[in-house]
Amino acid sequence: MTDATALQTPPAGVDYPGKTLGIVAVIVAIFFNLIGLILGIVARNQSKQAGYKNTPATAAIIIGAVLLVLGIISVIVVFALAGSIAATSGSTY
Repeated sequence: MTDATALQTPPAGVDYPGKTLGIVAVIVAIFFNLIGLILGIVARNQSKQAGYKNTPATAAIIIGAVLLVLGIISVIVVFALAGSIAATSGSTY
């Protein structure tokens, strides 16, 4: 009574499409967020088409997205602070 379209977990030691790419995506997502996010999406799609669940790829998508958003927020804050400092340190002659 199992659903044929449900994602399955492969047996231990069995390689499936996207498994290695998912692991690589997790590592890359930590250092290069956007690239890791894209690799995670590709790995997840490969595994999904083969009918397998790819937890490392899902983790890479989450890590890449969160760190990318935090990086964008950090850049905005740095520019806002730099603009504020530049505006208040004007000449007082």
